[in-house]
Amino acid sequence: MSHYCGIDLHSNNHVVVVIDEQDRRLYERRLVNDLSLTLRALSPYRGTLEGIAVESTFNWYWLVDGLQEAGFHPRLVNTVAVKQYEGLKYSDDVHDAFWLAHLMRLGILPTGYIYPKAQRAVRDVLRRRAFLVRAACSQLTSVQNQLWRSTGIQVSCNTIRKADFEPEGVDGYTRQGVEAGLAVLRTLYDEIQKLERSALDAVALSDEFRILRTIDGVGSILGLTIMLEVGDIGRFPSAGDFASYCRCVDAKRVSNGKKKGTGNAKAGNKYLSWAFSEAAHFAVRFQPLAQRFYERKRAKTNGIIAIRAVARKLARATWMMLKHQTPYEARLMFPG
Repeated sequence: MSHYCGIDLHSNNHVVVVIDEQDRRLYERRLVNDLSLTLRALSPYRGTLEGIAVESTFNWYWLVDGLQEAGFHPRLVNTVAVKQYEGLKYSDDVHDAFWLAHLMRLGILPTGYIYPKAQRAVRDVLRRRAFLVRAACSQLTSVQNQLWRSTGIQVSCNTIRKADFEPEGVDGYTRQGVEAGLAVLRTLYDEIQKLERSALDAVALSDEFRILRTIDGVGSILGLTIMLEVGDIGRFPSAGDFASYCRCVDAKRVSNGKKKGTGNAKAGNKYLSWAFSEAAHFAVRFQPLAQRFYERKRAKTNGIIAIRAVARKLARATWMMLKHQTPYEARLMFPG
C-alpha cells in the first residue's frame, strides 16, 4: 500500500499528515521545527511513502534538504497554484496538510523547482549582493541630497563614490551626518566587492556562463546572476514560459481583443526581471540593432514599455541560447 504525506510549514512549527490510498489519516501531529522529530515521525512509512508535499514558504530549505539527505522524496508545493476546495466552511493547518497529501495522491499537486543545494548558497550570495546594492544606492542618494540641501551644490554620485572624497562647505552636526553616511556607504561597497569575489570564485565558469556573456550588456555579475537563477533551462518548455518566469510579459487577460482583467504580475523571479532590465539598458546603449528597436517601440508607447520590450527579447534569446548552446546573435532578435 502506498502512503502520501503533506506538511504545512510555519516559522516555528509544522503539521505533518500521512494518508493512505483511501484518504484515511494514519498520522497527524504538529511538531516544532526540529528535523529529528520529523524524521522520527515519518520513519514507519519510509518504504511506502510516494512523496512528501512541503509548502513553499520562506523557510523551506532546512526541511527539504534534510528530507532529501535522509532518503525521502520531498516535493516543493507551488502554493500560488494550489486551489482549496471552495465548499469548505472551516479549514485549519491539519486540513491544509491533508489537502496537500490528497492532491499528491490524485496526481494533481502543483509543484515548484527544488534548486540544488550545492549552488543555492552561491545564488543567495548574489541575492544578498543585490540587497546591499539597493542599500548603497539609497545611502548614496541620502548623502547627495544632504549636501545639496546644505550647500546648494549638487555633488555628482561619481565624486561621492571616490575613496578620498571629503565633504566641503558643511560643518558641525551636518558634517557628522554626512560622514556617517559616507562610512556606511564605503562599508557597503567593501562588502559588495567581497560577495562578488566569493561568487565568482565559487562557481565554475561553465559553457552556459560563456554563452550568456556573448549578450550585449551582460557582464560577469549579470551573467552569473542569470545562470544561477535559471538553474536547469530544461524546466521551461518554451521561450515564452521562460520570459513569463522572468516577469517580462504583460500580466493581463484578453478576450475578443479586449482586456478583461490582470494576472499576477508578481508571479515569477524578481531577480531575473531585474537582471534582464539591466541588460536591456546596456544593450540599448551599446547595440545599434537593439537601440533602433527601442526607439521604434518608444515612439509608439513610452520608454518604460520600450525597455521592457527589449528585456523580453533578451529573455527569449537567453532561452534559445541555453537550450541549443549557441552564442547570441543580435540580428536574429532585432531584425532591421
